Amino acid sequence: MIEFILFGIIIFLIIILFFIISHIFVLKDEIASLQYLKRSQSVKYGQLTEQWIPFSNKFPFNSQNFRFIGKPIDGLVFEEDKIVFVEFKTNKSNLSSVQKKFKRIIEDKKVEWFELRMD
Repeated sequence: MIEFILFGIIIFLIIILFFIISHIFVLKDEIASLQYLKRSQSVKYGQLTEQWIPFSNKFPFNSQNFRFIGKPIDGLVFEEDKIVFVEFKTNKSNLSSVQKKFKRIIEDKKVEWFELRMD
């Protein structure tokens, strides 16, 4: 008789374990989906923010002199005596590897003027 009770308890525990494991997989999928949505919203927030930063009080240049490029950098500021490459970052975002590469090129003054005339 006790064997049947133990067997029943073991079967019951296996069923509960199976239910818990299947629920864990469902929760993992939901977490992955939420993480994707959060990253997507962060990207959209950053893209939206890039559009209005030149008009904010924090922007240290004349917004009329700013030209939006988008990629690989956000834009350029054309001052009377210099041209400034501008990249806006929000929250904890970092420069991409491509942006880091262009930053080094600019800091190393490997920038040229090229003029092509078509006659």
